[in-house]
Amino acid sequence: MATIGVIPGDGVGPEVIREAVAILEDLGAARGLGLDFAPVDLGSDRYLRTGEVLPESVQQELSRCDAILLGAIGDPRVPPGVLEKGLLLRLRFDFQQYINLRPVQLFPGVETPIKGKGPEQIDLVVVRENNEDLYVGAGGFTRKGTPEEVAIQTSINTRAGVERCLRYAFDLAGRRAQARVFPGLSDADRAAGKRGLVSLVAKTNVLTFAHDLWDRAFREVAADYPAIKTDYHHVDACCMRLVVSPERYDVIVTTNMFGDIITDLGAVLQGGMGVAASGNLNPERTYPSMFEPVHGSAPDIAGTGKANPIAAILSIGLLLDHLGSPDAAADVRSAVARVLADPGAPKTPDLGGTATTSEVGRAVREAIAAK
Repeated sequence: MATIGVIPGDGVGPEVIREAVAILEDLGAARGLGLDFAPVDLGSDRYLRTGEVLPESVQQELSRCDAILLGAIGDPRVPPGVLEKGLLLRLRFDFQQYINLRPVQLFPGVETPIKGKGPEQIDLVVVRENNEDLYVGAGGFTRKGTPEEVAIQTSINTRAGVERCLRYAFDLAGRRAQARVFPGLSDADRAAGKRGLVSLVAKTNVLTFAHDLWDRAFREVAADYPAIKTDYHHVDACCMRLVVSPERYDVIVTTNMFGDIITDLGAVLQGGMGVAASGNLNPERTYPSMFEPVHGSAPDIAGTGKANPIAAILSIGLLLDHLGSPDAAADVRSAVARVLADPGAPKTPDLGGTATTSEVGRAVREAIAAK
């Protein structure tokens, strides 16, 4: 029995999570997965009602789960940073979710703004370090609010933190080289070497201390993986190349801040935030990992039925992979691919259709059942 903590969150979060949980319930019953769901009241409503962001008792409850499914966090009534730092970052740090995993895959039937590129060219994954860098919160102010104000935000990078992230990226590249993890990559592409490549993205020419550590660790770890190819890109060059030639990337490994930026660009390449999934992983499973769509709470469309549930549904694919159910995860991704590729299948407005959140969720459920 695996217990999944469910945080619907804010805005459209409850709407997309409802569809994701329904699919998990179907899969659990069909495959005997033994999934138990533990709803958790966290987000803006609780904060505005009680002043609590993440009570210790709730964190203890979540710590006993095998995984966490999160909808979205954010509300214009709550000051910026309160929920992001007090809930999202606290869970990521306290539960040692040191890998942020974001597949960037263009499914057939989904348009990308990059001319001349299709599913064969956009199929990569970003491994973002998730517990260090500028997100640690080291820094402060002097003379705040005066003309002489100074603000300092310090990037923290440890050898242990960097190396464990790099090793995860190399291991992932090895698995992708051995198996067609995502649909769309042909055997010819695999033979041509479009798998088994780890690209370090940093800024070693300017950040000569922190990113020198990344570069040295990258080279040393690479020596333990002789079958994996490597290359290096400055972050600005990487952003340009993702737009011009995304097919050159397989696994990108990068820092917390750069990964945050690169993956939003990746989401645009794959058709928008509505189809972008993510996982915050504790690979050792000593703490629960957390899975969430990349998009925000979108309060402007909350309650309208316009939210795209695909990102949340693909996130449960990552969750099932993490829990050791790769066949069920493959069923989820295959069903999503079939729905997106079918011109007659329901699509939400962000993908050019008029269907509701629940209609798209039902279509994916039916596609899984019809397999």
